[in-house]
Amino acid sequence: MTPELEQTLALLSSHRSVLGYMLLSRGHPVSIIRHTGGVFDGEHGKKYAGVIARIVETVQSGLEEINGSENEGDDVKFLRIRTKRHELMISPDGRYLLAVLHEPS
Repeated sequence: MTPELEQTLALLSSHRSVLGYMLLSRGHPVSIIRHTGGVFDGEHGKKYAGVIARIVETVQSGLEEINGSENEGDDVKFLRIRTKRHELMISPDGRYLLAVLHEPS
């Protein structure tokens, strides 16, 4: 991992509202490269990883379906999902998916 990515992950971990983050591979099946926070431990973390990957794939597929050939190069850059209790922020790139779960209060 690049020093810039390491610095970003350290900064995320230090924020008090962050419950945890997951750094995932973009392969099939998705794999957890690194995570913090108890919410992402064990089987629960594997479930989150699979769901996060499916969310990104579904949104990208939907964009392609809507825009057809005009969607060339128009990839998903950032997703934000907010519920009553948490906010899940997902930042996909070519090699990784970075997901951060935090309390938005």
